[in-house]
Amino acid sequence: MVTIAACQELHRHWLQTLAGATGGRTFSTHESEWVWLPARRQLVLLYPQRIAPAGIRPGLAEGTRLGAQSVSVWLNNAVSYAPLEAFGFRRGPQPLWMSAPVSAPQQFSSAAAVIDPEPAEVTGPDAEELSAGLGHPRTAWHITSRGDGKLTGRAWAFVPSQQAQQEQRRQQAKPVSGTLGGVFGLAVGPSSRRQGYGTALLSRAATVAATAGADRLAVNAAPLGQELCAARGFELIGRGQQLALDLR
Repeated sequence: MVTIAACQELHRHWLQTLAGATGGRTFSTHESEWVWLPARRQLVLLYPQRIAPAGIRPGLAEGTRLGAQSVSVWLNNAVSYAPLEAFGFRRGPQPLWMSAPVSAPQQFSSAAAVIDPEPAEVTGPDAEELSAGLGHPRTAWHITSRGDGKLTGRAWAFVPSQQAQQEQRRQQAKPVSGTLGGVFGLAVGPSSRRQGYGTALLSRAATVAATAGADRLAVNAAPLGQELCAARGFELIGRGQQLALDLR
């Protein structure tokens, strides 16, 4: 059974992978773990067990020194976010953690989606982060969907390294068998929705993750994406919290 804790740990590894691929870093303050994503000029606080002002202040100070334009916080739904409001954070859309066996989305056609490491249409921070799919050993695969030769959507398939998987199992009170892969950054252009591209991206990501050794997938779905994921075999595991602070 996939747990919220396993999904959060997977997300942690994904953001750390993005940071490492783009010249960022991870650092800690009092009871707080942060990831610096330089391509997005974004600082991220990852799943603190409680909000400690003694850890928030130096984290924000370091983010300002690094040149962060925004700060985001990911929380378990059981953690009170109230102390963050004193720093100016505001709640964003509620993340929905969903999971499925890799075989579930594979039942649908993936013909419109392929592994695409360096699509010419991707620019800005997204383009800088494409380097996450070029590492060795490979843990991340960038996938695009196309229609009539045009880019219609994109997503990442991610399976943590063997070392990261072993670390996660050691930290879990009740270790679970199998390997959890993730689908991150799933997006389809507004004019291309409800045409099968999101389904193709999920199916291709499932195939890639299965080849890399995953037997289940997790996705952090926005409310608008919940319907798509549910229709392709994903079940809701639980809800999280996300907050943001604009430093510009």
